[in-house]
Amino acid sequence: MTDTITLEKNDPPGGEPTEADLARARKEHIGRYVAIFVMPFLMVGMMITGYLYAMHAPAPRDMPIAVAGPTQQAYDFARALEDADPDAVDVRIVADDAAARDLVLAREVSGAVSLSDAGTATVYTAGAAGASQSSLVTGLLAPQVLGQGLDLTARDLAPLPENDMAGLGVMFMAQALMLAGYMPLSIMLSNSPELLRFRRIVPLLAGWSVLIGSLVWLVAGPILGVIQGHTATVLGICWLSIFAVGSVQLFLTRILGPMAVLAGMLFVMVLGVPASNLGMSVYSLPSIYSSLHGFLPTAAAGESLRSVLYFGGEGLGGHLMVLVLGAVLALAATLGVDALKRRRNPDAGDPEITMPSLTNGPRPESDRVRYLTLAFFPFAMVVLMLSIMLGAMYQPTPRAMPVTVVAGTTEQAGQVVAGLEQNMAGLFDLRTSDSLDEARAEVQDRTIVAAFVLPSAASPTATLITNEAAGMSQQQVVQRVFDQVAGGMQVPLTVENVAPLPDSDTMGTVTLYVAMGWIMSGFMVVVVAGGAQPAAMVLRRMLPIAAGWALFMPAVLWVIADPITGAVDGHFLPLWGVGIVATFTTSMFTLALHRLFGLLAVIPAVGTLMFLGVPASNGAMSMYMTPEIFKFLHGVLPMPAAVESVRSILYFGGDAVGSHLVTFVMWGVVSLLFVVALDAVRSRKELAEQATDA
Repeated sequence: MTDTITLEKNDPPGGEPTEADLARARKEHIGRYVAIFVMPFLMVGMMITGYLYAMHAPAPRDMPIAVAGPTQQAYDFARALEDADPDAVDVRIVADDAAARDLVLAREVSGAVSLSDAGTATVYTAGAAGASQSSLVTGLLAPQVLGQGLDLTARDLAPLPENDMAGLGVMFMAQALMLAGYMPLSIMLSNSPELLRFRRIVPLLAGWSVLIGSLVWLVAGPILGVIQGHTATVLGICWLSIFAVGSVQLFLTRILGPMAVLAGMLFVMVLGVPASNLGMSVYSLPSIYSSLHGFLPTAAAGESLRSVLYFGGEGLGGHLMVLVLGAVLALAATLGVDALKRRRNPDAGDPEITMPSLTNGPRPESDRVRYLTLAFFPFAMVVLMLSIMLGAMYQPTPRAMPVTVVAGTTEQAGQVVAGLEQNMAGLFDLRTSDSLDEARAEVQDRTIVAAFVLPSAASPTATLITNEAAGMSQQQVVQRVFDQVAGGMQVPLTVENVAPLPDSDTMGTVTLYVAMGWIMSGFMVVVVAGGAQPAAMVLRRMLPIAAGWALFMPAVLWVIADPITGAVDGHFLPLWGVGIVATFTTSMFTLALHRLFGLLAVIPAVGTLMFLGVPASNGAMSMYMTPEIFKFLHGVLPMPAAVESVRSILYFGGDAVGSHLVTFVMWGVVSLLFVVALDAVRSRKELAEQATDA
């Protein structure tokens, strides 16, 4: 049976549709099916390519470093620093220690070193300007200082507060503001285009900016306590950021129509997030991001918040100017485009409605209901993103992280564990063992995070066995803590890494981005199909679409990850096979939600797959450093199953893929059975209603 082609808009009064009408309808019909594949291909491909290209192997690139001290000593140190890695640093000599500190606080340099005649060197960083940047600066400068026989002192001039120890508060706030700015207008264009008339949208956008900007401040400030103080200024930045991004997105909808959502995603997410300098220093990414940092809105919003919260407003004016100019120029350009269109076609009306309803029912007759539904969509997305993701990750602290203490006897190990638990209660799940080989095997298969081997008569040093490929964040935590433990025991510590990360994945985040590509692919194809071609949502049509898409997209993602960005080396067949299952499973889960909620299924789907899935994935952050609930979710959600499958394939010979495939199959089968059952119930109900009417 073929799909029905309707021609209500084009039917001539009192007559049959012409051949031209039929041809136009057939083209539109085909175009809607094509959009099912083209839109998610572009969105997912663009995002995963951008993230893997930018962030799979961050390393210092032209990082600005200030050197202060006696003239000849400063020049010699600067020359040695540049000779060690000329591409890594951009060194400048400054007059004195005070000048070096001022440059760090003004964020004109990433770090500084101040030398003295007494044989000491002080390394200055600003943790609030980026925790990853501070680590890079210390890693660059410390070897040079120690190599020249100088005594090293490290000083953080602007440390992050206890309420946001990872510096994620500003990052998630900025992303929420961008989401609130660009998402609503694309939905308006498809559902309620009359709202996009200039005289209506500007005051609506202003009110929306105040509403959502205040919500972002409320969640991040009074509710979670991530940010404190500066209420009026923070609110102003939030309002301005949303209004500026919304204004630019308004202009993009005027010139690009429905494709404006791709342009918005490109500027505020694909390019904007890496260039923001919030999660990762722009001086550790390809050089293009340093340039983009100066004018993209994500960077302007994030750096404005960072400036107010941590640096006394230093540099605020320049970032606010980016937002103000963006809003003014975008609104002026929109007026110009509108005037040009009116001149060409004075009788042109609003754009055609392509998405009559956001729910699973008919288009609401009441405009008020329709507008409230329209506003609820981005409102709920912002709330979920901030409350779940920020709430899960803004205070990363070890929680029952499993570590085994190894000694000659379990009694000896137990005595050490008893002493450690007095000082680290709740942080670690400390276990005892008298078998080094068994402990090493448990670290290898990720049963435990690390093993601390006590010194013995045969080996006078303590050994920490870690697994970098299992999670860099947890490895860094145990290494830092047990280095202090060994120091307290007055024994040297040797670190043994059973699975080091390759140079193509120095942060261990490639697993997350590949898995995210699978999950987004499965989710997006159903969402786009529901909006672009509702006829495709019938199960007998959607199944082959989802199956074919699941065969295609994981292969595309492998091409992005391996030959294009170099983030992955080989492993095509296992990654493709697991990717097929993961993508198809996610499509079935999203289809089940779509049957219940229509296009509003995006909210629970993204909430489950991404907002809950990412903190529970053990990808961006160890699951032992998030609230306890995420440790449970790690074993049941699709995103953790995808991340751990990629990790197992890339770094551990596929040792744990089977159990994660079971997770996918359970989600896919249950979702598919639910769709079949719900369709059967609704079909019987429709038949009963028809019989009653007859």
